[in-house]
Amino acid sequence: MTNEDQRVTGYTAVTVPPAGDELPDRLWTIPNLISLARLLGVPVFLWLVLGLRTAAGDWWAVGLLIASGASDWLDGKIARALNQQSRLGQLLDPAADRLYIVATVIALAVRDIIPWWLVAVLAARELLMGVVLAILRRRGWAALAVSFVGKTATLCLLYAFPLLFLGSHVASYADTARVAGWTFVIWGSALYWCAALLYVVQARRLLAAPPPRR
Repeated sequence: MTNEDQRVTGYTAVTVPPAGDELPDRLWTIPNLISLARLLGVPVFLWLVLGLRTAAGDWWAVGLLIASGASDWLDGKIARALNQQSRLGQLLDPAADRLYIVATVIALAVRDIIPWWLVAVLAARELLMGVVLAILRRRGWAALAVSFVGKTATLCLLYAFPLLFLGSHVASYADTARVAGWTFVIWGSALYWCAALLYVVQARRLLAAPPPRR
């Protein structure tokens, strides 16, 4: 596929790769092991925030979130540096990201730190994007280019969740953490939906163009 095929009215998308370009079926690679460790950390995280429900447990959970974020960046670097990309890695890495986000949002709602309507707002956005991506895939487009707005929204929410846990404590730092956390939640949620609407516009323009050549 040429660069002209990739660009449609200023947007960039990725086509579904031909069968010969598929990633290898590697299992025991360093990035896959890191992603697996991240997945195994999800039930530990839920036990820390829902089982213990203590300040110490929350601090350990926040540390686990930070470690997960750092390892998410690390496994991608290692995969590219050591040429250890794999189809399993393509599944494990986003699965771990989604599970941590879902687990964190649900845990915050169960502990009455955030309202359930906020969970619904974030879930509705994910449902919308799932439908959009499914339609694009049927037309031969595998992914949308990640926007700066989308990256900023995710970053805001990743800052917000740990701060909200700490803001629920009875401590000198609680008020500051709670105010900062809700500030990031408001901006992050607004940008999250703004990014989704930009993706919808991008998807409409791609669907209006000729299907990509393989």
